[in-house]
Amino acid sequence: MAPVADRQGYWGSPTSTLDWCEENYVVSFYIAEFWNTVSNLIMIIPPILGALQTSKNGLEIRYVWAYLGLAAVGVGSWSFHMTLQYEMQLLDELPMIYSCCVFVYCIYECFKQKNGINYFLIALLLLFSIIVTVVYLQWKEPVFHQVMYGMLVACLVFRCVFIVTWVYPWLRALCYTSLTVFLLGFVLWNIDNIFCDSLRATRQSLPPVVGAVTQLHAWWHILTGLGSYLHILLSLQIRSTYLKYRPKVKFVCGIWPMLHIESQKTS
Repeated sequence: MAPVADRQGYWGSPTSTLDWCEENYVVSFYIAEFWNTVSNLIMIIPPILGALQTSKNGLEIRYVWAYLGLAAVGVGSWSFHMTLQYEMQLLDELPMIYSCCVFVYCIYECFKQKNGINYFLIALLLLFSIIVTVVYLQWKEPVFHQVMYGMLVACLVFRCVFIVTWVYPWLRALCYTSLTVFLLGFVLWNIDNIFCDSLRATRQSLPPVVGAVTQLHAWWHILTGLGSYLHILLSLQIRSTYLKYRPKVKFVCGIWPMLHIESQKTS
C-alpha cells in the first residue's frame, strides 16, 4: 500500500515547488491539503467584511484595498493548497508581496493630508513588486520569495513600533498583539517544516479530528491571517485618529474586532 502522503486525487500529481507537511488527499479526493485549504477562510471572510465596513465609514480607498489584498492572499492560498499546482502557488505567493506593499503604503502615509497621494512611494513599491515578480518567475526559488516578503514585513514592524512608542502609545496593545500573533504563526510554520516527519508519525496514532490540531501550517494561516487583519485595524486606527475622527473598535458577536467611526472631525 502506498504511503498516505502519496495518495492521488482530483488535481493529479503536484507541480508546485512546495508540498507542505499535511498528507495529500487524506480528507477529500478533491482537496489536496484539506486543513491547509479551509484554514484560509479567516483570510477571506473577515477582510471582505472589513472592506465593506471601511467603505461605509468613508475612509480612504487604500484601506479597502488593504483588506481586499488580504482576501486575495486567502483565495490564492486556498487555490494553492487545494490543487498543489504551480500556477496556483503563484496565485498565493505573489499577492502576498502585492498586499504587503499596500500595507506599507498605508502605514507610511498615515500622517499625511486626507486623500493625499504619494506618487513616488507608489512608484517605488510598484517597481519592487515588478522586480520580485519577474525574478521569481525566472528563478523558482521559494526562499527568494520568503526573503522579499520578510523585508516588507520588517518595514511594517519598524514603522508600527515607532508609532506606538513615540506617537500613539495607547495603541501599543493592539500593535504588539498583532505582532505576537503573527510571530507565533511564523514559529509554528518553522516547526511544521523542521519536524514534519515526527508530526506525520504522531497523526497516525491520533483520531482524525485530534490529528487536525497538529496541522501547524494551517495554524500559520489562522494566526498570520488574524495578525494581518489586526495590523490593518491598527493602521486604520492610526489614520482615523490623526484625521481627528473618533475611531472605536467594536466586537462583532462579541468576538471579532471591527473599526467603527463614531463621528467625523471634532475640530
